[in-house]
Amino acid sequence: MAELGVRVHCLALGGVDLTSAAGRMTMGVINHVAQCERDLLIERTHAGLARAKADGSVLGRPATLGNEEQQAVLAALGAGDSVSELARHYGTSRQTIMLIRDAKAAA
Repeated sequence: MAELGVRVHCLALGGVDLTSAAGRMTMGVINHVAQCERDLLIERTHAGLARAKADGSVLGRPATLGNEEQQAVLAALGAGDSVSELARHYGTSRQTIMLIRDAKAAA
């Protein structure tokens, strides 16, 4: 915008002309402070999640099916029932049934 001769004055900063050297420096400092705050927020979030995991907290959504139901799903899959049939029976998605099946295969 400066190349077109447009001058921007930020009233929140006391009317600083953002196209001047002082205005560009001010915006640069504000940008760096904002980036630093963002980085600190990310670091604190990761540290909090790591602490919660270390304390034994379970993160994410609760399982749709309990352990007994998951064992019943595995038994039914072993007996030849289809994924779609089991999903309808337990009122869940096919993806949930496939995740249970795949978790068993990976273990």
